[in-house]
Amino acid sequence: MRDGSDGGRSGRPVDVVVIGAGQAGLSAAFHLSRSGLEPDRDLVVLDHAPRAGGAWQFRWPSLTYGKVHGMHALPGMELTGADPDRPSSEVIGGYFEAYERTFGLRVHRPVDVTAVREGSGGRLLVETSEGPYAARALVNATGTWDRPFWPRYPGQETFRGRQLHTAGYPGPAEFAGLRVLVVGGGASGTQHLMEIADVAADTFWVTRREPVFREGPFGESEGRAAVALVEERVRRGLPPRSVVSVTGLPLSDAVRAARARGVLDRLPMFDRITPTGVAWDDGRTVDVDVILWATGFRAAIGHLAPLGLREPGGGIRVEGTRAVRDGRVHLVGYGPSASTIGANRAGRAAASDLRRLLARPPAGAVTAAP
Repeated sequence: MRDGSDGGRSGRPVDVVVIGAGQAGLSAAFHLSRSGLEPDRDLVVLDHAPRAGGAWQFRWPSLTYGKVHGMHALPGMELTGADPDRPSSEVIGGYFEAYERTFGLRVHRPVDVTAVREGSGGRLLVETSEGPYAARALVNATGTWDRPFWPRYPGQETFRGRQLHTAGYPGPAEFAGLRVLVVGGGASGTQHLMEIADVAADTFWVTRREPVFREGPFGESEGRAAVALVEERVRRGLPPRSVVSVTGLPLSDAVRAARARGVLDRLPMFDRITPTGVAWDDGRTVDVDVILWATGFRAAIGHLAPLGLREPGGGIRVEGTRAVRDGRVHLVGYGPSASTIGANRAGRAAASDLRRLLARPPAGAVTAAP
């Protein structure tokens, strides 16, 4: 049988390309390799990071493994015996590296994917810094770390102090003796604030909405309900919100202590930024040296633009993990599968779906005469 792919003249022919080697990408690669795809021959895994660890390798040093919320093991290999006082970037980076080696996943890195477009013979042309690939299917597992979200406020360009985002947070030591404003009501914002408060001259916390602190255990039913809210947005073709954004903030002992000290006394969102700080329309002002934007991330999917997968609402409509507009494309670690346990399940689901797709001749295939 000939597949009509022009013999790979438009790119090296492979069955599946996985873009991204974080939790979701490694899960998908594991399940695809277990289904019979041979890494580096039928299955190619690309990652633009310099080393193993996904987005974890870029986390700030003070985020130790013991502070990580809900890290779920990759399929087929548990993470055991980790020192809770070691930086999470080291612990999880080492775990991912061992995982890739144990299962022979042969991740190509650092490799940048610049675009995915329609190829020939029913294949997808994946354009990369190491050359093009002609894939029958694609698993996109690029996550969000490369697209930090910076809100825009009047006067932002006039601020004379320092502005930075969670993506560049260096740990609390750099803020010793400074007045620091943390923007954002998620887990990262509260973690930054509690660390910085121990060394800063003063801290302030602003959020768009009143923070919701969650008492008691977060069980399976609560998790399903939270994921369902994110899934609904994805089904409607809207940009996904993170699972964390709908679960609330866990009320740990550290959070209780910070609230008692007044560290987590929240202010409403300011209206504008001044050269020396921020201001509200009611006349209130706060002077600060640093504005730290803990305002989250957006899905890094710009390289998929040539395929025209976005809906009018701005997101990619997904059923399970499959893009509704192109069944050859699966998105894992996107929307409801952005959590570590969700990423594992999505990787398994994508591999199962792709096994069925690969069992069929590709669209546009030409069958040789007997």
